[in-house]
Amino acid sequence: MRGDRPNERGAALLTVLLLVAIVGALAAATMEKLNLSTRQAVNAKAMEQARGWSQAAAVMALIRIAAVRKADSTRVTLAGRWSDRPFPLPIPDGVATARVHDGGNCFNLNSLVVPVGVDTYAARMPGVQQFARLMRLIGVPAGDSIAAAAADWIDTDSTPITGGAEDAAYSGLQPAYRTANTLMADPSELRAVTGVTAQIYDKLRPYICALPTTDPATINVNTIEPERGALIAAMAPDTLGVEAVRQALLARPPAGWAQASAFWSMGSLSGQGAGGAMSGTGVTTQWFALITDVTIGNVTLRQTGLIDARQPAPVLASRQWGEGA
Repeated sequence: MRGDRPNERGAALLTVLLLVAIVGALAAATMEKLNLSTRQAVNAKAMEQARGWSQAAAVMALIRIAAVRKADSTRVTLAGRWSDRPFPLPIPDGVATARVHDGGNCFNLNSLVVPVGVDTYAARMPGVQQFARLMRLIGVPAGDSIAAAAADWIDTDSTPITGGAEDAAYSGLQPAYRTANTLMADPSELRAVTGVTAQIYDKLRPYICALPTTDPATINVNTIEPERGALIAAMAPDTLGVEAVRQALLARPPAGWAQASAFWSMGSLSGQGAGGAMSGTGVTTQWFALITDVTIGNVTLRQTGLIDARQPAPVLASRQWGEGA
């Protein structure tokens, strides 16, 4: 209009431009949310597919373990190169692999206690001594106190054993916490035990496990790696060194030993298997560890599990999921 003043026309133009900018920003934000929702839906579908294929790979692993045991029911050996060897599962638009290895060649942290009632546990001193000896053999400092504290972490009483630690040892921490008073579900729980640093845990991790039983793990002398010989040496008196065990394992027959006693008759091991040492070893495997990896598009899923082979048909006793490479 002729009566419009220049400053009014400028204000109107500025208002229009501001509205355009706001509408544009809202449209951009809406499109971004739509794209994000689409990507999330695609990833959720891919993750669901990955979980399904991972379960299928686990079934294949169970079949493979059953075949290994069927090949020789009297012993489990490394013949056939099955241990930690990836075997693929053909899937559309992706890759899936499964690996299994002997999951019982370890120190079972839950063997630090013995059941004395329903969900009630007391410290098992031979297990505490063996764990402490294992730590001495691999160079972990303060192993005696860590072993005692780990037993106190699991047992259900409130009285610390010699060198151990109950709730009072954790009440002054920031944040404060209490002992679990139950079996460990994963070896990483050891990190919460007083005295266990990240460095100590990293050193212990290749030697420990948390089996769903308080029974000590039986080490299969036909499948254990020579570099983990400390697991066997820790069962015997302090007179047995890790190197002697390692040398005996390096001389393992291709078909393995028929009995654990044949292993204990090797060279400097002769006479060292008395007591609990020989009973802690065997030539069969009761637990297998499972790792499956599935990749579909940009989604990668890893499943780790524990297979119970104590019965004729192996079963998946536990599993954990984790995304990432």
